[in-house]
Amino acid sequence: VQLQASGGGLAQAGGSLRLSCAASGSIFSISAVGWYRQAPGKQRDLVSFISSGGVTYYADSVKDRFTISRDNAKNTVYLQMNSLKPEDTAVYYCALDPSYRTLRAGTPVYWGQGTQVTVSS
Repeated sequence: VQLQASGGGLAQAGGSLRLSCAASGSIFSISAVGWYRQAPGKQRDLVSFISSGGVTYYADSVKDRFTISRDNAKNTVYLQMNSLKPEDTAVYYCALDPSYRTLRAGTPVYWGQGTQVTVSS
């Protein structure tokens, strides 16, 4: 499985960005997919994930601002980020695992490359 993250960039506070994570391989539709982020000097934290059945999870810091969705026909997961804050600035990584529990534990099997999100005040 290979994961390709895209959609990062520069946004102003209050603005929006949409990240995409495109996956190769046949296990996408039966796997959970998530987004983590890592700010400079900080640990990598789970931001959101969506299970194979469409159950979603959001970190408290992004709840009501970010929305995760998936399109199994396109093997792609999206993270719509609205009302962006400077503290959302980080490298965002997508990850995939057959088990959402493994994603939640921070140890997914497959990782994509990061995409930089920078939010200016």
